[in-house]
Amino acid sequence: MVDDMRYLDILSDKKVLCVDDEVGVLNNLVEILENFFETVCAVQNGEEALREAKKGFYDVLIFDICMPKLDGLDAIEKIRDEDKKVPIIILSSHTEYDKLWKAVNLKITKYLTKPCNQDELYDALKEACLEITDYKDDIRLVDDCCYNYFAKEIESKSGVVKLSKSESRLLEYFIKNSKRVLSYDNILDYMWDFEKPSKEAVKSIVKDLRKKIDGDFIKNVYGIGYTCEI
Repeated sequence: MVDDMRYLDILSDKKVLCVDDEVGVLNNLVEILENFFETVCAVQNGEEALREAKKGFYDVLIFDICMPKLDGLDAIEKIRDEDKKVPIIILSSHTEYDKLWKAVNLKITKYLTKPCNQDELYDALKEACLEITDYKDDIRLVDDCCYNYFAKEIESKSGVVKLSKSESRLLEYFIKNSKRVLSYDNILDYMWDFEKPSKEAVKSIVKDLRKKIDGDFIKNVYGIGYTCEI
């Protein structure tokens, strides 16, 4: 496995959702997370957090527990009904046994108690990186063709090819959603936050990826978008 200090590089093209009803805590958290993530979305209540999380566009979730409108653990329970894999970090002042036990059952990546220091948060983010990559440096896409998460490279019998930021971002989105049909709208919403291009931009990135990945890895779903299977 690569050096610990390189784990956080994986987050450079990722999206994180953080929620805390304390404005000061939330602002400090956002300031730290912006050093690692491409996109940081911050909200202040459980209902809004649940609504955002259910869009499926976030790679890591950071939740407080005691929040207005919807308790953090209740929100996470609803998220887990639909997404068993997304890394979730809890940052809370609560240390009661019942809450800790419920968090364990919800497969939380890390449970941090407030106030936590930056090293504790960094360790939690490293663990989230490991979950994103399934504790592997690379993943086999098709026969004799692998993707290296850390180097952002395709390794195949044809050689080693570096991916652009948009190519690696889209490829990891496909990997995360293997066997699921992703519509053009799904991909546009994940890849671009504000001014979104036409679906021709998606087609162009897919075309470039297909040139670099041996085999028929990315499949068209006529009139809808794409799917892949690992």
